[in-house]
Amino acid sequence: MSTPLPSTAASRGHHTIAAATLLATYMQAVNISVPNAALPHIQATLSMANDEVGWVFSSYIAASAVTMSITQWLAARYGRKTIYQSALAIFALGLVLNTLTTTSTQFVLARIVQGAASGPLAPLSLAILLEVTPAPRHARMSLAWTACSLLGISTGPAIGGWLSEYYGWQSIFHFSLPMVAFIFLTMAPLLSEKRAERSKPFDFFGLATFSVGMIGLQMLLDRGERLEWFASTEIWIEAGTSVLGFYLFIVHVMTTRQHFLRTVLFSDRNLVLSTVISFALGFVLLPTLALTSPMLEELLNYPVDTTGYMTIPRGVALVGALVLTSLAPGQADYRTFLVGGMTLVVYANWLMLGYSPAMDWRPVVEAGFLQGAGLGMSLPALAKVAFGTLDPKLRPEGGALINLSRLYGSTIGIAVVQLFFYANTQAMHIALAKHLTPFRVAANTAGSIGKPGLAALNGMVTHQAATIAVIDQFEILMFAMLVVMPLAFFLRKPRPSG
Repeated sequence: MSTPLPSTAASRGHHTIAAATLLATYMQAVNISVPNAALPHIQATLSMANDEVGWVFSSYIAASAVTMSITQWLAARYGRKTIYQSALAIFALGLVLNTLTTTSTQFVLARIVQGAASGPLAPLSLAILLEVTPAPRHARMSLAWTACSLLGISTGPAIGGWLSEYYGWQSIFHFSLPMVAFIFLTMAPLLSEKRAERSKPFDFFGLATFSVGMIGLQMLLDRGERLEWFASTEIWIEAGTSVLGFYLFIVHVMTTRQHFLRTVLFSDRNLVLSTVISFALGFVLLPTLALTSPMLEELLNYPVDTTGYMTIPRGVALVGALVLTSLAPGQADYRTFLVGGMTLVVYANWLMLGYSPAMDWRPVVEAGFLQGAGLGMSLPALAKVAFGTLDPKLRPEGGALINLSRLYGSTIGIAVVQLFFYANTQAMHIALAKHLTPFRVAANTAGSIGKPGLAALNGMVTHQAATIAVIDQFEILMFAMLVVMPLAFFLRKPRPSG
């Protein structure tokens, strides 16, 4: 008579754990983009320069990528529950530190702490979710996990814009504290500890050299424009550090058998090509948000909360297309979906080239919706194609490689668009201002122009130059996708899934 009770209790516990893991996935993803629309308030409070804005995103993502790479080793060595709960506690610490910062440097350091803690949350949440779910529902749960991650990135600007406008920018980080508390307290009694009897050795040297190379490159791109590139000693040091890191990593891979990314992964053509395409998708995904919000707020004078709301259609299209594409029959040729999605992304970025100071909100919403739909089609199709020819034993490492490429694509993409935006703004300002000679101005004015008039005239020129520079960055994103599109035609057709 009493036998069903333990089963029912276990089922309820599994459902609660599943809900907590999906919430954790959403939480770590939403914190990538939640400062996006709130940037004007953050900049004003912390006296953050425009060329430092990119670090708000890239510091979080880069730190997350490093710790994500060692998550499996940490969980095997110290226990899955210990690492998961520790990551939640450090994530909460990062949220609090964000609200206490008084300088831009402190804020970036707090974002690094927060990002480092977020790295283990996503892969461990997926592993726990699949463990408490029956095998026939694994595909559905994996889809829910991916949807929560993308929903977090997509809704972050809307949440951040609304909270910062009415409750101050610190509230965008207070928003996540109740979620951390709920997940931590839920997992404490329900999640069992799991640790490998014997943890496998991890290639820390390979990870360290690769990370040093990427961080050096990131610093070079972010700081180069401000420090006049190689006229600065710092830039030479960062360039040398990046080259040395990548050189040591390549030598290490060529001369050793075991490293954190096994060479056997690169023998699968679909996985290699999918990694490159995933980098390009990451290059477009977050940099578009990083460009659109400042454009709407600073150039088109939209309120911060309205700017956030205008990103909602993009997120809805992204998640909707993701779900619909994932539900396609297993025997479908997902290469068609991939090419179709990438074509939509290119078309959306082409529409963005028509942006102007005279437009209303409609072109932004339409282009964002189409781009979201294209990304939503491309991401699940790319996963199907990448793993369709890969040995099932290698899929966890293949998934890590795909995720890392997308994360690093986003960090490099943000750095590149920020770099070219400020360089192009200066170039266009010079090009436009050189036509404002005293004779041309005098011919169109009734009297002499004082300092206030000259300041207003300079503001108009700067506004026009910045608008042109933003549109040029959308062109870079469009060409990045065009460059990798032909790779889709070299992909093998995946084996039909069961």
